[in-house]
Parts: sequence; structure tokens; C-alpha cells
Amino acid sequence: MRPTAAPPARGFALWNLGFRPFYLLASLFSALSIALWTAQSAGWLSVAYLQGQLWHGHEMLFGFTLAVVAGFLLTAVRAWTGQPTPAGAPLMTLAALWVAGRILVLTPYGGAAALVNAAFPLALAVAIGIPLVRSRNARNYFFIGLLAAMAALVAALHLALLGIAVLPPRLDLVLGLDVMLFIMAVMGGRVIPMFTNNGVPGAGATRHPLVEKLALGSVLALAIADLLQLPLPLAAAIALFAAAAHGVRLGMWRSWRTLAAPLVWILHAAYAWIIVHLALRALGAMGWVGESPAIHALTVGAIGGLTLGMMTRTARGHTARPLTADRFELAMFVLVQTAAIVRVFGGMMPIAYMASVQFASLLWSAAFGLYAVRYWPVLTRPRLDGKPG
Repeated sequence: MRPTAAPPARGFALWNLGFRPFYLLASLFSALSIALWTAQSAGWLSVAYLQGQLWHGHEMLFGFTLAVVAGFLLTAVRAWTGQPTPAGAPLMTLAALWVAGRILVLTPYGGAAALVNAAFPLALAVAIGIPLVRSRNARNYFFIGLLAAMAALVAALHLALLGIAVLPPRLDLVLGLDVMLFIMAVMGGRVIPMFTNNGVPGAGATRHPLVEKLALGSVLALAIADLLQLPLPLAAAIALFAAAAHGVRLGMWRSWRTLAAPLVWILHAAYAWIIVHLALRALGAMGWVGESPAIHALTVGAIGGLTLGMMTRTARGHTARPLTADRFELAMFVLVQTAAIVRVFGGMMPIAYMASVQFASLLWSAAFGLYAVRYWPVLTRPRLDGKPG
């Protein structure tokens, strides 16, 4: 007699581990907020506190992207340390704090919005800091500092809006993007070569200590240039050097060998947008292109691609599903990469600017809306193997 397969696990598992609620919230919010931003930019919608491009930038950075980071870190830190991270009621509380931040920026209550939005990255820093310190996982202590920096930047942005000027709101957003770029550069360097070699036999992705130091160091140098408002020619030189360093880094990962593995090539394609971002930043500092293409190469191309790729891969891995992409995942990846191409290069043509914004927004919302629909049952149901998490 053949052994029968174990029945699928039942129950509601959304609060079992950090990636579950935060990936779902991030995808739902991302699809909705971009639609709201398009309505605002067309003059169809007005909000009370944060408005226009400032609301859009704030919510995509401190809302959507930070939610994905929260889901990833709460899950990864448990794996790195063997220590528990918030689950159940504490995880619900953390998610509720994030949701409150999204609501309050739409209200007239600027002080409350400032407090809640600064409290979320601090609460996340505590949530991952406790297991990191208990396990003496010093290698990853820097994440605590980066989250504290994000809290300081969002607080400074709101203080500026409330008339207690610290830094200009635009500079707060630029520095926040620099912090997020550093996080992506660190985590990309750790996981993309590993995922490449695991997912593509014989790929031969490699790392070199000098290249790693130059790639990460150049990103830090660029953030310092932004903070100190160094002369534009110097900032352009740093950005060009950073683009070259990250280009060499990506080349060592053998991207051309990943085309048959969508869960791998999406990470490579997204990382390539970091190089585009850095090159466009250099061109922008020299006055040859506007600021918007560089920003959206990072936000739509790199952040959009990496978040979708990581949310798909980690959700599959931590629910005991095969690490292969089906037609839904492939559609998501193509949609977000097309959105980046349209938004970055279409946005460079004044005659096509508004059309490119609206079309790219539609593609982005479709990609993340599809993720929310496709992964709702994955994120809310227990692991297929019956293990905790």
C-alpha cells in the first residue's frame, strides 16, 4: 500500500511570522497608494496633511518599502539567531502601528503622524535587536542603527513640516533613499550570489572582498555627500565610481546564466537598476538629466524588483513551497520591470511625461495587486510541511 500524502495544514497563520502580515500589507498598500498618487497628480484627490509628491515619496519609502524590510528582517533574524521574533499579539501590534502611520498622514493631525511614523522603525529595531543581542549576532547589529536612522529621518521630515525645521523635507527623503540603497546593497551582496548558485547549477556567481568594500563604501560616500551637500561635481564623481563598482559586482554574479530561472533573474534585473540609478545620479549632478529618472530607477526598478523577488522567494521558502516561479510570478516580474522602463525613460520625454507616469502606475499597481491576490492564501495558511512559522 502506498503511503498517503499528509492532509494540508489548516488554520489562520497570518500572525505566525513577520513576513506574513507585512508582505500582504505592503503589496495591498503599494497597489492602492500608487493609484491614489495618480489621482492626486491628476488633481482628482486632495489630502489634509502630506500632499502631492511629498506624500508619494514618504509613503513609498517609509510606508511600503519599510513594511517589506520589516517582513524580511523579522523573518531573517529568527533564522540568523535561532531566537524568537514577534508573533501573535506583539506582531499584530507592530502591524497596527504601521497601519496607523498610513492613516494619520491623510489627516490634519501632523503631530500624531510624526510620532507614529517615527515610532514604527524604532519598534522594529527593538524587535530585531533583542534576538540579535541575545545571540551576540554582531554581524547584523548595523540593521539596528539603520532603522534608528530611518526613524530620525522620518521624524526630521515631520518636524520640518510642523515648522520645527531640522532638514528640508526633500533632503530627508533623499537620505532615506540612501539608507535604503545601502540596505539593498548589503542584502543583495549576501543573497543574490547565493540564490544564483543554488537556483542555477553551474552559474558560478562569485564575490571579491575588494569589490564588496568599494561597492558598499561608495554608497556610504554618496550618502555623506548628500548629507553634507558637497559640490555637485564631487557628488557626480562619487556616483560614477559607485556605478562602476556595482557594475563589476553584478558582472561577477553571471547574470546572463539566470534567464531560465525567473526567481533569480528578477533579482539580477532589479540590481542592475541600482547601476542605472547611480549613473543617472551622476548625469543629474552634471545637469544633463533631471532628478526624477534617477529616483525612479531606484524606487521602481531596484526597490520594486527586489521587493517582489524577495517577497516571492521568501514566502515560498518559509511556507515549504517549491522555489519555482509560475505564470503569476512571471507576470509580476515582467509588469514591474516594464513599469520601471516606462517611468524612467518615458519620463525623460516632456511630451510623454504624464502618460508615462499613468501607464507606469497602472503596471506597478497590477504587479503588486497580483501579488496580493496570488499570495493571500499562501500568507494566511500554515506551512505545507506542518512546521511552525
